Amino acid sequence: MPKPAPTNEPVLDLIRERWSPLAFEDRPVPADALRCVFEAARWSPSSSNEQPWRFIVGSKDSDPATYSKILECIVPANQVWASTAPVLMLNLGARDFERNGQPNPYALYDTGQATVYLTLQATALGLGVHQMGGFDRDRARVVFAIPDDYELGAAIALGYEGDPARLSDEKYRERHTNPTRVRKALSDIVLSGAG
Repeated sequence: MPKPAPTNEPVLDLIRERWSPLAFEDRPVPADALRCVFEAARWSPSSSNEQPWRFIVGSKDSDPATYSKILECIVPANQVWASTAPVLMLNLGARDFERNGQPNPYALYDTGQATVYLTLQATALGLGVHQMGGFDRDRARVVFAIPDDYELGAAIALGYEGDPARLSDEKYRERHTNPTRVRKALSDIVLSGAG
C-alpha cells in the first residue's frame, strides 16, 4: 500500500515512497535483486573509504539456517511481524580502521549510511525494508561468532510488502495499514548557533 510521506519540501520520490512495512509477501527475493541492494550499499561513502559495514544475511528460501538464527536473535515482539519477511539481516561495523588499527568513531555512522543506500535501492526495486533495534546483540554475537572488533547496528527485514492479514497481532495490522506518517518539524531538527 502506498504511504507517500507528506513532505513540506520537494524531495526525491524514493524518499517519499519509503516506509517500513510490517507484513511481507510470502515470496522469495530474487538473488539478482539482493545483489543489487548490496551493490548500492557498497557504494555508500565512508570515512577514509574504510567501508566498515558488513551484513549477515539469511533468506528463507536459500539459507533457512542463517534466517532462523537471525530470527531467534530478534525480540519476540518484533518476531511476530519480522517472521513474515523472506530475508533477514544484521548490519555491523568494524570498530577500528583497517589502515592503522586506531578506533573508528564513524563505523556505525558509515554502516547506517550504507543501510540507507541499501534501503533506497530496495525501494526502487519495489521491496520494503524495516530496520529494527529490537534484537539481542549479545546473542547475535555468540550465534554468529562475531568478534569484539565489530559493533552490531540493527536487524533488518526485507521483502515485498504483503497483506497485513498475515500478521497475527491486531495492533501490527493497524500499524501496517495506518496511512499517517509524522516527522518532527524542520525547526526541531535543524539548529543554528544564532540567537
